[in-house]
Amino acid sequence: MFGVIISGRPILTNAQAVSETQFAFQIPAVPGFTHIVVFLLPGTTLPDGTAAAVYAQLPGTTEFKLLGAIANEKASAIFKVNSKAGEPARGGVGDDDAMVDEDTPASLGGAIPTLALGISVEPAAQVAANLEQKKAHDAVASTLPSAGNELVVRGQNAITTKVLAQRIIKNCYDFLTSWGTGDTIPLSAFQAWWTKFESKIERDPGFLERNDGG
Repeated sequence: MFGVIISGRPILTNAQAVSETQFAFQIPAVPGFTHIVVFLLPGTTLPDGTAAAVYAQLPGTTEFKLLGAIANEKASAIFKVNSKAGEPARGGVGDDDAMVDEDTPASLGGAIPTLALGISVEPAAQVAANLEQKKAHDAVASTLPSAGNELVVRGQNAITTKVLAQRIIKNCYDFLTSWGTGDTIPLSAFQAWWTKFESKIERDPGFLERNDGG
């Protein structure tokens, strides 16, 4: 279903099927690369109401980090790969993230590190919420003080990932229910919420950190 392009290398289409909805690529991290493209193969469409979330696992780690997503209406995305692993991720559909070190096989004792790229077909609403949660976390992280800086952090209590996710879902639910009652809500309503929510995150990155989440 999916293909991966890294400049100077052959196109990758040999994803390992982990499950019916999860796929993985094992990508040698040497020689280093700066961008990675993930796309739907020609003639492939995702099931209605779903999107493909893209995750990456740094060489030598067990954690998968969300990079972004692709969908039928956005069948490909380019992700920038920074040279220093462990830098803050700045995710979103097709946005930046931190992935690969510039180590060489010699510096690693002859072993070639591997970047694991995971693709998971998930409900579109869940993917959207995860991306907005990631954006909110990254926006807040960018205001935190670093060594040698005297930045003033707003007096906000740290909240757990679960609470933040609940506030995002509540924000989405409150907006969608304003479109009327019943079990059927048009996709345009969800798209309108996403646009409004993204705009609010950009204007006020910390609004979810406040108790009301509004």
